[in-house]
Amino acid sequence: MSTDNRDLSRLSINQETVRQLSIPELVEGVTALGITGIGLWRAPVQEYGVEAAAKLVRDAGLTVTSLCRGGFFTASDPDEREAALADNRTAIDEAATLGTDTLVLVSGGLPAGDRDIAAARERVADAIAELAPYAGERGVRLAIEPLHPMYASDRCVVSTLGQALGIAERFPAEQVGVVVDTYHIWWDDQVAELIARAGAGGRIASFQLADWITPLPEGVLLGRGQLGDGSIDLRWYREQVDATGFGGAIEVEIFNPRLWEKDGAVALAEIAERYCEHVL
Repeated sequence: MSTDNRDLSRLSINQETVRQLSIPELVEGVTALGITGIGLWRAPVQEYGVEAAAKLVRDAGLTVTSLCRGGFFTASDPDEREAALADNRTAIDEAATLGTDTLVLVSGGLPAGDRDIAAARERVADAIAELAPYAGERGVRLAIEPLHPMYASDRCVVSTLGQALGIAERFPAEQVGVVVDTYHIWWDDQVAELIARAGAGGRIASFQLADWITPLPEGVLLGRGQLGDGSIDLRWYREQVDATGFGGAIEVEIFNPRLWEKDGAVALAEIAERYCEHVL
């Protein structure tokens, strides 16, 4: 399906989706397609220079829809906890410099030898309590991203949209929201009600898309599928999020080596085409 005469005004391309492109190449590629949003990642932005990246994006007329990632709050060691908080303050400052109001948080997994997942989630809430006012003062909202339960041990103890909302709702909505990411929550039979709850409370800070394909690769991290290749009814999710009144960016975030092997411009065009076919 051609993207001609189709509305790409809400489409955003997460940088990691086309990691084969440098930041300037990404800016050039999305601009050529008429896409106006990009999501950025801290490591390549730091390598390029935060101020330089901000100027490049601003001069191109693009919007940074998110910065990924902050978080990793579950350490029980006091020094590790303080280091995480300091790094997250830096991430908040970087987000403000880039002009995005959304810092995505991946909460962190269980520390080595720790089996108390409930206590780990509370440490996440405690860290957010320290960071939320700092973020709010800088016009940045902390966006708690629930990750699929298969990541709970090593990457993210917040596994459901309900758990993410349970933490976010302790704080002002303008300071803390949630990420609705199809890849992580598509399996949850309560997801329609949870999306409605998130929208009613003004908590949807970011809406991200990737498809679920099987078999998952070894290590599972790089198993996100191209739009339309898997099991998720992506249009249904877009309709559910839209029904809450959310009118923000729809950010495609895919970690997939087969997509990374493609020419970057080809990959971007394919994503735009799949977006028109499976999301709009």
